[in-house]
Amino acid sequence: MSFKPYLIKLLVDGIVAYGETAENLFNLVVLPAIFYVVLLEANNFNYRMMDFIKLRLIPNLERDISASMFDYLERHSYRYFQNQFAGNLSNKVMDMARGAGTIVERMETFFSHFTALIIASILLFFIHPFFALAFFLWAALFLSGTVFLSKRSHQYSTIASESRSIVMGKIVDSLTNVINIHLFARNKYEKEYLHGYLNDAMEKDRRLRWYLFKIKYLQGFSITLLVGGWLFCLIYYYSQGLITIGDFTFVLTLAMTIVWEVWRLADSLVGFSQELGICRQAIAIVTIPHEIVDAPRAKRLNISDGAIVFDQVSFHYVPGRDIFQNKTIEIQGGQRVGLVGSSGVGKTTFVNLILRFFNVQNGRILIDGQDISQVKRESLHEQIAMIPQDPGLFHRTLMENIRYGRLDATDEEVLAASQKGHCHEFIEQIEDGYQALVGERGIKLSGGQRQRIAISRAILKNAPILILDEATSALDSITEKYIQKSLEDLMRDRTTIAIAHRLSTLATMDRILVFKDGQIVEDGTHAKLLEQKSHYFHLWRMQVGGFLPRESNNGENSIV
Repeated sequence: MSFKPYLIKLLVDGIVAYGETAENLFNLVVLPAIFYVVLLEANNFNYRMMDFIKLRLIPNLERDISASMFDYLERHSYRYFQNQFAGNLSNKVMDMARGAGTIVERMETFFSHFTALIIASILLFFIHPFFALAFFLWAALFLSGTVFLSKRSHQYSTIASESRSIVMGKIVDSLTNVINIHLFARNKYEKEYLHGYLNDAMEKDRRLRWYLFKIKYLQGFSITLLVGGWLFCLIYYYSQGLITIGDFTFVLTLAMTIVWEVWRLADSLVGFSQELGICRQAIAIVTIPHEIVDAPRAKRLNISDGAIVFDQVSFHYVPGRDIFQNKTIEIQGGQRVGLVGSSGVGKTTFVNLILRFFNVQNGRILIDGQDISQVKRESLHEQIAMIPQDPGLFHRTLMENIRYGRLDATDEEVLAASQKGHCHEFIEQIEDGYQALVGERGIKLSGGQRQRIAISRAILKNAPILILDEATSALDSITEKYIQKSLEDLMRDRTTIAIAHRLSTLATMDRILVFKDGQIVEDGTHAKLLEQKSHYFHLWRMQVGGFLPRESNNGENSIV
């Protein structure tokens, strides 16, 4: 950019100095004219080369950053996701990818404009040292001031970006629960609820924009001072015969060109600072260390029998409020064990510790003698199939959701698992069958249908340890009867842990553990526990509609 005004200077000086013949004019201006045209094409070629490099670089960069952040993000602990909004996290992943791509573009712009400044200073020096010195000092002050002021915009950008991510999380949370919004007629409430966060994001964004507005006004004012000062100096130097008309044209043209180069350079610095602020709030995802990681020399879990041992295990979510304290329990390989007790007494925690969703504070959990904290978590989860109470399905086809249990399964194997899980009947009646999309979290399916998909998925996985968390709670009685047979086949020769509030589903278990306040207060078969007439007996009588005896005031039994 800086060479163009200089070539124009040479053309003007040549035109002014030519003699009477056109031949003299041609000889004087032909080379500058050729160089000017060549420079235009070189400039065009340079920009297109930079576009080509960015075309090859930036999409790959954004893809790799998104993939890396997602990989790091998904390895966070279960506790981490309990405290985060999915929409917030996904927005930060995309912010980081877009921000990194924009930073690369800003850097390219910065270096091209910076190079133009250096060339401009050198060319001005040949015209008159005063102009070179004045321009150099002005540019140094201009850019230094911009860098200094940009530090505050970096902070404002971080705050505004975090606020936008929070808004995204709130929007996704509301959309995920849209059925509740309709059921409770809370459209107006949700609008007002979201409006508060939108206002907060707007105010923080406005504060950033207002600050940038003030920076740009100061930049524009300093450019006006430079151009005005140069114009008066040019008139003075020309009147004194110190510069030619070509010099006058060159400096004035360069002034009008290069100040905008400096402006764009400063704008790149401000933009660079903004993008850093956006990336700063997004990069928190990968700066938070993983709570649960594999041990340095972790090996793969190898299961032969599937025996599970809690060895003096202590665990709490909140310090000082133990869920388990020095718990020791052994489950033999192939044994079918039921977990019963009121909500919040530790049944789900018991299962989550086996899955190593949380680390224990003291003690060990062993599977076939292998400490699960010393094996690879991925291999642990490969050996356990779980059917949760609220199955999570992907917005993918029914075939993909069932095959998720074993990705290398053939279509025939998926169909066989579907038939055993009693999915095949309703899938055949759905338009597009196994290729039908189930909606976000499986919203297109009923609760019972989702649960049957989860059962089929577990059947296909065929893992040596099976965990059932209210696996039939969403099923009707007729379907449950059919499913129960499939589950009995699935539990055969597998270590099975089943959580159930409906105690009748556990009557055939080899063993039942009764939880109360984090303690296992009873341990035995269904028949044995009924004979003891203790806590399990009372739970059973309440569920089957029996009456509990109570001492009357005169000492005789009364019925309540």
